[in-house]
Amino acid sequence: MRVTAAFSRLLDLPGVWVRKVRFEPDRVIVWVALRRKKLVCPKCCYSTMARENKQHHDSVWRAVDLGLRRIEIRARLRRLRCPVHGAHVEGVPFARDGARFTRDFEDVVAWLMTKTDRTATCQLMRIDWETIGRIIKRVGDELLPLDRLGDLFNISLDEVAWRKGHRYLTLVGDHDQGCVVWGTEGQGQAAADEFFDALDPPSPAPAEPAAAAGRSPWEPAPAIMVPFGPSPTVAAGEGIPAGWLEPCVELEPAIFARASKLRAVSMDMTGGYAKSVHSNAPQAEIVIDNYHVVALATKALDEVRREHWNELRQAGDQQAAKQFKADRWALLKNPEDLTERQAATLAALTASRGKLARAWTYKEMVREIFKPRLTVAAVAKLIDRLLARLSRSRLKPFIRLGRTIRKHRQGILAARRLGLSNARAEALNNKAKLIVRRAYGFHSARAALALILLACGPVTPTLPHSQFAV
Repeated sequence: MRVTAAFSRLLDLPGVWVRKVRFEPDRVIVWVALRRKKLVCPKCCYSTMARENKQHHDSVWRAVDLGLRRIEIRARLRRLRCPVHGAHVEGVPFARDGARFTRDFEDVVAWLMTKTDRTATCQLMRIDWETIGRIIKRVGDELLPLDRLGDLFNISLDEVAWRKGHRYLTLVGDHDQGCVVWGTEGQGQAAADEFFDALDPPSPAPAEPAAAAGRSPWEPAPAIMVPFGPSPTVAAGEGIPAGWLEPCVELEPAIFARASKLRAVSMDMTGGYAKSVHSNAPQAEIVIDNYHVVALATKALDEVRREHWNELRQAGDQQAAKQFKADRWALLKNPEDLTERQAATLAALTASRGKLARAWTYKEMVREIFKPRLTVAAVAKLIDRLLARLSRSRLKPFIRLGRTIRKHRQGILAARRLGLSNARAEALNNKAKLIVRRAYGFHSARAALALILLACGPVTPTLPHSQFAV
């Protein structure tokens, strides 16, 4: 077998044949030629036989290393003029647009970045940090489906810190697919509004003024009513006739109806996300995760505990204050997770019948609301009883807790009725935090978001040899 034939089989590059191979001390240079005659635009599917000119130098790409040696792919390409994108060097089937690496090389880098840190990837693949960021963006842009926002019904909105100084990313998760489908830098109402803008882009401005369209200036512009609720969108070609259009002329409302398909949006109790959902998808139910309610109750208990600890310190009983601080986990942990010593400490603390015992009782009442196998009606009654107790508790942290629960009562009941929670979103957030920590930080939110979407999104990066797996 000739060397060119052997490298043609080893590299398995689509659409080319190997012309020549040269071995050097640190690399192997492989010259290839395209099989096709037509020139293809690298940014679209436009093809033509007419060429603008021919390059006088070779284009170079790196392939996956062969042992200790680097593999360089070289080819003499032509230039074409695309009617949309202008003059460009023709695209090649074995590399992405703008890349100086083969698809297999970039797929290996993307897979490694979802499994290990950036320094190890740099050393193994012999590239720098900035190159990895560009590769992640190219792979993500190609693999992530463009229609991933098309069929969203139950979503989650949550934020995750990607850098110190309160720098956050807002991630939108799909409960049905169990993955992150969209993200942006920032948090709160502005970030949620940006998501709804991406979900339903604004309609283009009309090309003709009212007078040119043949209607009086006082007549309203053509408008359509899109039904809210879990109803299917109107298929293309079956639009709703508008009042001021000519007969048999229809508007296509499918793009405007994507936000109207949302049934439920789970989130924490920060107000920004809820305001955006009420404005852009009023038919969607706000679902408040049970975990955040219990966390607020535990935080209120901890405030009462700290107040009691400060009272012991101010009274001069330093030994009792020190022991009380050491026993704090007996109050904060769930009763079923306590050790024997912690259970004995908890029994002694609750036997005092003071404000600390009452605070622990209120915290456990909140936990009892979210026990499994309770109906929505039973949970509603328990919440009403809890709110009555909290309003008369004479403990400021729990009075605030009661006001918060009363404000989000419908969202808490919706979580029980629909069986939704932010547990999967919190799991994806932990995975995103691990990615950021493992990469030792990012210089831009776009780079962090690209890797998070690649690792937690609706696609799974694979290695090149997986296509040959049996």
